[in-house]
Amino acid sequence: MAIGTARQNWEHAARELETYRDDVRHYRRLLTAVEAVTAELRARIGQTFTLQELATAYADADRWAHAAISEHAAYEGWPRDVALATDAAFHAYARGAADFEP
Repeated sequence: MAIGTARQNWEHAARELETYRDDVRHYRRLLTAVEAVTAELRARIGQTFTLQELATAYADADRWAHAAISEHAAYEGWPRDVALATDAAFHAYARGAADFEP
């Protein structure tokens, strides 16, 4: 996947995540799911990475993010939030890329 397209997806998810702030219970659950994906990202690509490496991990993320949330952050209805939590986690993690530019 092209980095630009991936970053658009991630940015959209970060904005969408914030729309849940008024639903405190769901928002907290989403943040826990985001953290589960972030922890898995950290294990998969480490602390030093480029946006291209992150985009490469994103291409395969549906499979492993689902498993990470299932194992560490499952809640009622969580499967419908996997894509949102995954993309939001990638958005946050991208800021740590060696070649990140806002």
